[in-house]
Amino acid sequence: MNTSVTIEGPDKDLLVAASQTLSQHVHRGTMPAACAAVVGPDCVRALLSAGRHTYGSFAPEVLPTHLFDLASVTKVMATTTLCAILYEKGRLDLDQPAQEILPDCDADKRVTARSILMHASGYPAHVHLYKRPIDREEVIRAVCKMNLEYEPLSQSVYSDMGFILLGAILERLEDRPLNELFRHHLRDPLGLHETMFCPGPSARDRIVPTESDEVWRGRLVHGEVHDENASVMGGVAPHAGLFGTVLDCSRFAQMWLSEGDLDGRRILNPEMIRLFRSRANVVADSSWALGWDTVSQGVSTAGQYFSGTSYGSLGFTGTSIWIDPEKEIAVVLLTNRVHPTRENWQIKSLRPAFHDAVMAGLGFAS
Repeated sequence: MNTSVTIEGPDKDLLVAASQTLSQHVHRGTMPAACAAVVGPDCVRALLSAGRHTYGSFAPEVLPTHLFDLASVTKVMATTTLCAILYEKGRLDLDQPAQEILPDCDADKRVTARSILMHASGYPAHVHLYKRPIDREEVIRAVCKMNLEYEPLSQSVYSDMGFILLGAILERLEDRPLNELFRHHLRDPLGLHETMFCPGPSARDRIVPTESDEVWRGRLVHGEVHDENASVMGGVAPHAGLFGTVLDCSRFAQMWLSEGDLDGRRILNPEMIRLFRSRANVVADSSWALGWDTVSQGVSTAGQYFSGTSYGSLGFTGTSIWIDPEKEIAVVLLTNRVHPTRENWQIKSLRPAFHDAVMAGLGFAS
């Protein structure tokens, strides 16, 4: 028997196949919990929720008001969008070398906010900094002194390390910590009241658990950030750390889909939205825009029906946002696919299948 899915919204009758796809994947063990949203420029067209927080029979059923660890979706919901806002305000120069902003930074002069956002800065994809006793400032110093793995702008390597440096740049320029920048420029203006770093014990019952970590923490990760480097940074990190609901992620996606406007409030000018969402075309064969990825040739996590100008972001815990400016549709998919273990990679088949089912249901299967 397949897991039942709760679906609501004006387009719910068009998304029966999409709800069945979620149900089947919960049933087969891709993830215990999933919430999804189909978003238009002016409204949420459908909300779907399936499964329970864990595989336990008495675990809470997941609801759209429950919080997921957004993992690397933090890169776009916080860091990338903050870059766009500060660039528009003239407080961030995308091409200023990081070494001119951060005194401890020994990086090549081609390491800039722009090259980091394009994932072409030369920084390695990931380094297990958490494996030694280290705190937030030591993490940033370690990244500032880190050797590059390749010539900046010569190739594209998705890098958490680069984004850690980028967060330090923003904090230095604004003389405020990242969580305060997020609250001031994004959380409060967009009404993302259920999106936060370090949600705290009062929200624990509404937070979907992630991994049963037997290697490093020795416990179930529940209500604290899953990413280990973000954890040693105190849970507030530019590459991971945000928790949020599908409802809040929908508001964020709607702002980008509406070219910077939400509920009549201008967050970004359309020119900034188009700059950051458009493929940079600096590095050969790279699909990266500024902070956002774009639809890859061949198999894409967005499936086969998103237009070529679409852009999106994925999170390791099983989260994603994809936005299609031509078809005026955004799809948010939040799961805890790392529960109970990160070794489950069935999410790779769920993402394109779910997106295809959504787009086909809406009449975009062409």
